Amino acid sequence: MNALEARFARAMKSLLLALSFLTVIPVKISAPQPGDLGRAAMWFPFIGLGLGAALGAAHTALGFIFPPPLTAALVVALWAAITGGLHLDGLADCCDGLLAAASPERRLDIMRDPRVGAFGVVGVVLFLAIKIGAVASLAPGSTPHVFLLAPGLARWLILPVAVQPPARAGGMGADFALGLSRLVFTGAALIPITLMIIGGWQALIAVALAHVAAFAVIALARARLGGVTGDVLGLTVEIAELAILLAFAFQVPSVP
Repeated sequence: MNALEARFARAMKSLLLALSFLTVIPVKISAPQPGDLGRAAMWFPFIGLGLGAALGAAHTALGFIFPPPLTAALVVALWAAITGGLHLDGLADCCDGLLAAASPERRLDIMRDPRVGAFGVVGVVLFLAIKIGAVASLAPGSTPHVFLLAPGLARWLILPVAVQPPARAGGMGADFALGLSRLVFTGAALIPITLMIIGGWQALIAVALAHVAAFAVIALARARLGGVTGDVLGLTVEIAELAILLAFAFQVPSVP
């Protein structure tokens, strides 16, 4: 195998690893080595772009059959199904841990517990209700772009969160950060920057809100946990997607 073939094989391994990590699509990959997931992060926004294309197509097709509220509910259900509920699980664990009146060590123990507590259940239910309402409120002309931007940008934001100090040594977040590099950041930024440029002022506002939301999550995690975890990465994705949906669903009040 020459150098070019070896480089292509590494790129395909990273792409498949990103696909298997972010979706339920079954792929065959060799056992990942330390840092492989971080190196695969270059592909995260590209995976988000593919997810968004599928969601946009589903939204258009379902819109011919069902009214907007039901279409929105089905699209959000598909959104969760394709990702295997990975990020929603992080949201639920963060609601249980970050909102608990306990020490940082106890909060981390709560987040490791596979059982979902009251805060987690209420948080996920409220979050999904708001997400469905936001999708149902999207203007028809904005839906193709917002379905590309929301998953693509949200998965880009995993990277700046992942380089924050880990809340515990040896966790998924620490291994993820191990493989991140300037090249990975640059490659991952291509999709979000392109979508932001072609999306106009509303996309600029949405991108700004998503970044504010992500850095608010970072601040909260560092204050309550002492750092970030894999669950915090999932929470970031969900919060960023919702921020983008809300930015596009916002309607300027008409002046009588």
